[in-house]
Amino acid sequence: MPTNTKRDYYEVLGVSRTATEVELKSAYRKLALQHHPDRNPNDPAAEDKFKECSEAYAVLSDADKRAAYDRFGHAAVNGGGFGGGGFESVDFNDIFGDFFGDIFGGAGGSGRRRNRAQRGNDLREDLSLSFEEAVFGIKKQLKIRRYEACSDCDGIGVAPGKTPITCTACGGRGQTRFQQGFFTVARTCSSCSGAGQIIKDPCTNCKGQGRQLHERTMDVQVPAGVEDGTRIRYSDQGEAGANGGPPGDLYVVLHVKEHDFFEREGNDLYCAIPVSFPQLALGSEITVPTLYGEHKLKVPDGTQPGTRFRIKHKGVPVLNGGNQKGDLYVEVRVQTPSKLTKRQRELLEELNSLSSVENKPNKNLFNKVKDIFG
Repeated sequence: MPTNTKRDYYEVLGVSRTATEVELKSAYRKLALQHHPDRNPNDPAAEDKFKECSEAYAVLSDADKRAAYDRFGHAAVNGGGFGGGGFESVDFNDIFGDFFGDIFGGAGGSGRRRNRAQRGNDLREDLSLSFEEAVFGIKKQLKIRRYEACSDCDGIGVAPGKTPITCTACGGRGQTRFQQGFFTVARTCSSCSGAGQIIKDPCTNCKGQGRQLHERTMDVQVPAGVEDGTRIRYSDQGEAGANGGPPGDLYVVLHVKEHDFFEREGNDLYCAIPVSFPQLALGSEITVPTLYGEHKLKVPDGTQPGTRFRIKHKGVPVLNGGNQKGDLYVEVRVQTPSKLTKRQRELLEELNSLSSVENKPNKNLFNKVKDIFG
């Protein structure tokens, strides 16, 4: 690329001339991942852009080179004694770390071996509960299947009394390096799969895997007040980690069945009680079922259908809230009898004849209806 066709390094990275070291690194990392040849095979344009942004970062990330570039431009790079090629190779370990290795197939920019202890996977188990079990809490048993560390080799995978040998292909580094243009690329060692060691004498109990599948029964303590979808976390109860690593966690997800009578909203409960018209008109005391037994509710005379009464502290316990509970809301609904005796009909007809609104149309109501429907 001729000198007079080179773009400004700051323009290449998309940063201002006052960009900090962190901003430079972030901009370069984004561009390098976007245009890397491994992500864009057989694309010369992407390779050129990758080289261009790498060259720009190699200069601007060095304080002395950046100062010279700010004063003299590209002439300082090409003729200023910075290595003939204009720049030196970029330290990809510093820029990408393990992420670079994950994306482009390496064993990790930091050179860490795969045989290092790794945390195990988290597990999820589902547990069904009745409505009452969720409200009051319960202890239940749950069967889980998980990989656990081999008891014979403690999760290492090597036969007792034996040790792994160092991989000769990579010298125990877990990765091999080769030169690609102006930078060095690390690849996972194909001989040891990145472990850096080879097991010649595998554990016979787990066949060198370090883990075995087991089925366990564990107690799950469900606290009072849980809701549908609540997750309970059990630390270190997940799968065993690789190479003797710590286990993951177990998450128990609760599924609560609906109740035939109560509806739940948060910690409050709602229900509807059928009553007769005389009970509302004359007032009465009705019996309301609750999760804590029967409750006597006084209905004042003249109560209108659909009125909702609040009964304090008869709802759902607040999760981890001590003795706090929600409330129960009771709606009274008039129940119209489907069949009437002769005497009941006579009394209702008499009541109807005594009504002050019998056969007296409400003119205001009719006018409102007329306005609505035109």
